[in-house]
Amino acid sequence: MAGSRGPLRFASVALALARWGFVRRKPDSPARILVLHHLLLGDTLMLTALLAKLRATYPAAHIAMTVPRAFAPLYAARPFGVDAQILDPRAVESLRQLLQQPRFDLVILPADNRWSWLARAIGARWIVGLAGDRPAHKNWPVDELRPYSPVPSAYVETAAALVDGAAPSRYRVTDWSAPRIVDIPEFGDNYVVLHVGASSALKLWPPERWRALAVWLESRGTRVVWSAGPGESAIVAAIDSGSVRARILGTLSLAKLWHVLARARLLVCPDTGIAHLGRIVGVPTVTLFGPGSALICGPGDYFAAMPGRAVAVEPFPCRDQTIQFFREVPWARRCERLYGISAGRCARPLCMEAVELAAVCAAIEALMVPT
Repeated sequence: MAGSRGPLRFASVALALARWGFVRRKPDSPARILVLHHLLLGDTLMLTALLAKLRATYPAAHIAMTVPRAFAPLYAARPFGVDAQILDPRAVESLRQLLQQPRFDLVILPADNRWSWLARAIGARWIVGLAGDRPAHKNWPVDELRPYSPVPSAYVETAAALVDGAAPSRYRVTDWSAPRIVDIPEFGDNYVVLHVGASSALKLWPPERWRALAVWLESRGTRVVWSAGPGESAIVAAIDSGSVRARILGTLSLAKLWHVLARARLLVCPDTGIAHLGRIVGVPTVTLFGPGSALICGPGDYFAAMPGRAVAVEPFPCRDQTIQFFREVPWARRCERLYGISAGRCARPLCMEAVELAAVCAAIEALMVPT
């Protein structure tokens, strides 16, 4: 959780303690609901099933969800009637803005229960979170702790299970209106996006394979557009420094990137937030998994209608850790070494190096419709 030691944290704890005696009662039909978190892009987009289920279960409720400022334009059209509430862990202003609103009847914590202190600070009447978070003090203000899924499941479904009721209808691209944007880059009508950046160097695919994939795609008549996030231009340079292929090097907002992906024939990328954005947009997406879990980060039933393929070597010997959001999840098979969360750190991305070009090409052929 970025900025967890910032001023918002200390102000939240102080105010939560002052309001500890506020009446707490589980609502039968909450009128105001807040989904409270500060997750990365991919995790945030995986909460879509939770938002859909909340709206189906409580059609008349005011529903809000906290998001980092950079994500807010994606939610400008209010998918599922949800309002985006900007949350900056380093600014007490975020607390002030939440305090100015009427109290929330229900606050849902889909990941880190540390935010329960902020929920208590703003006077939440009932707080629901996932059990098992560590250390224990993160859970103290939570009123209802629900167990993490005991069976192998996509996080999409685990988050939605924080709300009682029937599973939401499967996602359709018409459920989420595209952001209204001008000056969208044009790449023609027959291009693919190869997004090569990632949150960790241990999620990067070898440069020579990206080059070979670009040549293979061009031999099939498609144009290649390189994509990377802010500060990742060196990754593209290491892959393709001399060609005239189009490239997006952290210069587009997420809202503009939405439109670029929506017009593409294909997206190929590592297990990153952009893969999940591709799923929301509906572009055929091939996701390369190394340290992460293709199951946990997969579509589940909710996104089953979206065109996509996961490419991973299963099982991989050192993808053997069972921690998800600081919780022990016995069936999980992940690797946190890339973030230095557990002891040791991988010297090189062996799990990504094991992903062969042929497997990626086969996944692409299964998705792309000939022009």
